[in-house]
Amino acid sequence: MARRTHFRPLRRKVDLPVWADAGLRLGAALGLVFIVVLVHWSDREGLIDHHDGSISFLDVVYFTMISITTTGFGDIAPVSDRSRLIEAVLVTPIRFAVIFIFVGTAYNFLFRRSWEKWRMARIQKELTGHVVVLGYGISGSEAVAELVGRGTSPSCIVVLDRDEERLREAEDVGCNIMQGDATRDETLLDARIGNAASVLVSAGRDDTSILIVLTVRHLAPKVPISVVVRASDNELLARQAGADTVINPVRFTGLLLAGSADGLHVADYLADLASISGRVQLVERAVTADEVGRSIHELASGGQGLRIHRGDSELGFWDEAAQRLEPGDVVVEIVHTPAGAQT
Repeated sequence: MARRTHFRPLRRKVDLPVWADAGLRLGAALGLVFIVVLVHWSDREGLIDHHDGSISFLDVVYFTMISITTTGFGDIAPVSDRSRLIEAVLVTPIRFAVIFIFVGTAYNFLFRRSWEKWRMARIQKELTGHVVVLGYGISGSEAVAELVGRGTSPSCIVVLDRDEERLREAEDVGCNIMQGDATRDETLLDARIGNAASVLVSAGRDDTSILIVLTVRHLAPKVPISVVVRASDNELLARQAGADTVINPVRFTGLLLAGSADGLHVADYLADLASISGRVQLVERAVTADEVGRSIHELASGGQGLRIHRGDSELGFWDEAAQRLEPGDVVVEIVHTPAGAQT
């Protein structure tokens, strides 16, 4: 196993950026102080300055600050009943509000954000069953959108990319993000690659994607890997590198084009199958206990069974062996997508 030089923490989007949070708090505090200055200036006749006997605007600002901060030197003080009532009824609640703002700021920056970093580090150390997306370009971002559309929580997705702008886009979706080089062992180890449910690789270049597949397979021998390659002669190399699924978008585009030549609706149906936004969807799952003994045409989901994976064998719906489901079978079926029907 590669030697770890440092630990890369995961990040997840917070409700409000640090600068915006600090700006809002500071603005609120200054706004309250400004209100008190105006109140004191309008009621300056009720104040007395034991130093020179006159109250200037600077004296009002000074008195406001020592009053808000409860310093209380006593050189300027309210003497009229109205001024004392204002201090008790208006200024005192504002004083507490300003104190709470600064206490809340200290809590947010010194405790809450430190707590969030610690919590994310704990989550990262115990991360398991997550989907790791290596590369958040066009294909990676579309894959994440499709995963979220199919019901995967963004908090269960880890996106790793070198580009900070792409990572911000993934962060806006709600994914955990990490900036780094996916070809490095230590980066993938920090993403808990060995505990992942699956890994999706789309680095933008076939050579980089294949190198990433090699690295992932070295670190996680049993984790399913899907990779996007654009040159057909690299598909075999990607499989030899350890990819379980190799996707060629150029080839898929060719299938759609060929389908449109065979019929007006074939290409539409293929695209429909590929997206959660369509009316039908391809699903792969293990057969349930109550489906054992049934035919592939009698699935409990009501879907149309197409293929059974039984060990190393692939059985079509036309095969005799597919007429009786067995424990451990994995079935590929077409199911109706209610969300797609509503759009």
